[in-house]
Amino acid sequence: MISVLIPAHNEAISIAGTIQQLESDLNLEHEVIVVNDHSSDETAQVVKELSQKFSNIILVDNNHEMGLANALRTGFDACKGDLIVPMMADFCDDPWTINKMYYKINEGYDIVCGSRYMSGGRKIGGPRLKSFFSRFVGLSLHYLIGIPTYDIANSFKMYKKEVIRSITTEAEGFEISVELPLKAFFSGYEITEVPTTWIDRKRGKSKFHVLKQGSNYFKLYIWALWKEVNSCFLKRR
Repeated sequence: MISVLIPAHNEAISIAGTIQQLESDLNLEHEVIVVNDHSSDETAQVVKELSQKFSNIILVDNNHEMGLANALRTGFDACKGDLIVPMMADFCDDPWTINKMYYKINEGYDIVCGSRYMSGGRKIGGPRLKSFFSRFVGLSLHYLIGIPTYDIANSFKMYKKEVIRSITTEAEGFEISVELPLKAFFSGYEITEVPTTWIDRKRGKSKFHVLKQGSNYFKLYIWALWKEVNSCFLKRR
């Protein structure tokens, strides 16, 4: 079974459309874990109403400090599926891609990344600085360390649960979406990607801010380069 994990902070205007589209597009057995991340709007109530229509929806609360990393950790603990897919609540991710991820992971991969920057992928809209940042991180790490995805910065990925359980994360925010696959890569897990289309949110405000959160990504970026250099040095000895 697939566990689709949706962290939601003040997403009352978007979450219903996201879940309805997911239920329409995903043809595989799945559950939907919605993590209410300290919302001050009607997010929880909207999800509760949807759960009366869709019995596979489960609402849990993030009882830790607010933020994407803690919301995901809360959701990981609640997931019952063998495969876990974090998906944003703002309708930016294409749920149909999950079907492609599933068939790809059955080829023997441990992580399948939804890629906006590989052939067939698209990124529509969004701030230019944010787009440049995600493309730069993805492409440069692909070529510098050899990680087999062009879009490591995209949070939309399918993980085998055993991968998530085996990795200790330290991230405080959105960078957890880079930390998990990077640590998995250096631990020897098999990673691949499938094309996906990402569309910037039409309603509400993004919680990601490049200037505020970029330093955490930079630390992971430097860590990955150091790991690769150190690995190459040890191989030559």
